[in-house]
Amino acid sequence: MKVYKIGDYEKFDKINIENIQNHLITWYEKNHRKLPWRETSNPYYIWISEVMLQQTRVDTVIPYFLRFIDKFPNIESLANADEEEVLKMWEGLGYYSRARNLHRGAKVIVKEYDGKMPDTLNEIKKIPGIGPYTAGAVLSIAYNEAVPAVDGNVMRVFSRLFYIKEDIGENNTRKEMEKIGQMVISQNNPSFFNQGLMELGALICTPTSPKCIACPLFMECTARKLIVQETLPIKKKKIKVKSIEMELAVLWKDKKILIMKRPTEGLLANLWALPSVEREKNTEEGKSIELELEENYGMHIKKGKYLFEKQHVFTHRKWKMKVYAFELIKEQKIDYPEIQWISLEEIKKYAFPTAFMKVIKDIR
Repeated sequence: MKVYKIGDYEKFDKINIENIQNHLITWYEKNHRKLPWRETSNPYYIWISEVMLQQTRVDTVIPYFLRFIDKFPNIESLANADEEEVLKMWEGLGYYSRARNLHRGAKVIVKEYDGKMPDTLNEIKKIPGIGPYTAGAVLSIAYNEAVPAVDGNVMRVFSRLFYIKEDIGENNTRKEMEKIGQMVISQNNPSFFNQGLMELGALICTPTSPKCIACPLFMECTARKLIVQETLPIKKKKIKVKSIEMELAVLWKDKKILIMKRPTEGLLANLWALPSVEREKNTEEGKSIELELEENYGMHIKKGKYLFEKQHVFTHRKWKMKVYAFELIKEQKIDYPEIQWISLEEIKKYAFPTAFMKVIKDIR
């Protein structure tokens, strides 16, 4: 029995590769989920869907995808939109840099490629936010080019199929997996092959309790033969989530609340939010946000009242958000941060990250 390791490409058995290709494509044709972005070969739609699917579940993405392409039906409409519009359509999906990269990418495509998505690897990788995986997905699905699309699901499949024990969290391992993808991809039907790998990782070759008996690659899988499929892939332990105490302000002025635009860089960059601050250690509860409003916003306020607490988990941090209500006495004009006074009815016009929407929904 052959055990493949990173770099052992010359040992790949061509007959086994053909079996893998044929079995996977046949399985995908019969068993794939009917998803809106699979009903088209439009490269723009495929690009949007693949970016949305990064870090986000399929069921969550479907309504966002449909609303997004309804609002921005082509690359030109996305390129010509205001960033605020784009972020508003993305509201709730998280990882907002994805939306900004789509917007920037659309502008580049309109300016440099006459509004047509590039159909070669060298050119498509010049578009902001398009890395090897997204490039492979668009080129193979939209243009039927034999370019691998290797994401976490595909690396898990490869780890088990070829019994690869290197850490898939390492950059070098990902690059080598992409080389494996290039070796095994079907030249005749790269679209179904790549989508088959993605679907296999999502439905059958799952992180825990893989459904090996239903797998079209059952006979080819080395890890299954060795009964070690549940020990793969190898991945370093996740970074421990840091818990942060945050204080948020609901500051009222004539039935309107104060919102601010977050900095252009860092967490939740350039999105609208309620004034917030990390609580200073060993300070009275509610004091940190009170000082923030007075010192950084120029707001003279009445002493705050505690409302409620919400939590939100980011990738490596968890916010414990305590919310306080304040009434304005007097305000000074400030240059930074950018602020607005809005009614609760006007909230829908602004793009807020999910963490703050949790709070706003309870205010409303």
